[in-house]
Amino acid sequence: MDFDKYKIVLYRQDDGSWVAEIPSLPGCYALMSTREGALRELAGVFRMIAEEYKEKGLALPADTTEIVHA
Repeated sequence: MDFDKYKIVLYRQDDGSWVAEIPSLPGCYALMSTREGALRELAGVFRMIAEEYKEKGLALPADTTEIVHA
């Protein structure tokens, strides 16, 4: 599955930093000072996790994230 096929949750913390995460992939999150930086970093984290899954011969988990209220 590709990065753009997963739902991303993006939110701002009390200190003004941004968190971007893919809830369907454990450990796939990024914390940066800007929204754009968090999304860029998340793409890199996704690539690393995808590579680990590939090396182990595993498929990435399906995106089961459901947006209830946005």
